[in-house]
Amino acid sequence: MKIDGTRKQDRATELVLTYYAAFNRGDWEGMLAMLADDVVHDLNQGAREVGKDAFAAFLGRMNASYREQLRDIVVLATQDGNRAAAEYVVHGEYLHTDEGLPAANGQTYALPGGAFFDIRDDRIARVTNYYNLQDWIAQVSR
Repeated sequence: MKIDGTRKQDRATELVLTYYAAFNRGDWEGMLAMLADDVVHDLNQGAREVGKDAFAAFLGRMNASYREQLRDIVVLATQDGNRAAAEYVVHGEYLHTDEGLPAANGQTYALPGGAFFDIRDDRIARVTNYYNLQDWIAQVSR
């Protein structure tokens, strides 16, 4: 099998990898460009947010409190290209206290995480993020 981008599965994988590459560069506009206008964002242990504006506000909140890089990214996609999943390790620094969480003072952390995606018209229509919040709290509370 040759991966040449003509298969929907290949395009879905490339979309998710490009999305994460934009994240790692801190290119929020690049990330937003890959989203459907009505994107659904399921926050880990949190609310569901809908739309690019809500996603942009989320990125702003995250950027204020965290500096993160995703490493060891693995992406799997369905043959029809409509669904994808990713697993990764978040390497981060906690810069500013996030509401309801422990106080920030530059703590570093490494945390496995994952995400599930719905893809429609070559755009991300849903992203659902998962990580172990208790593990993160333990790491930044040491």
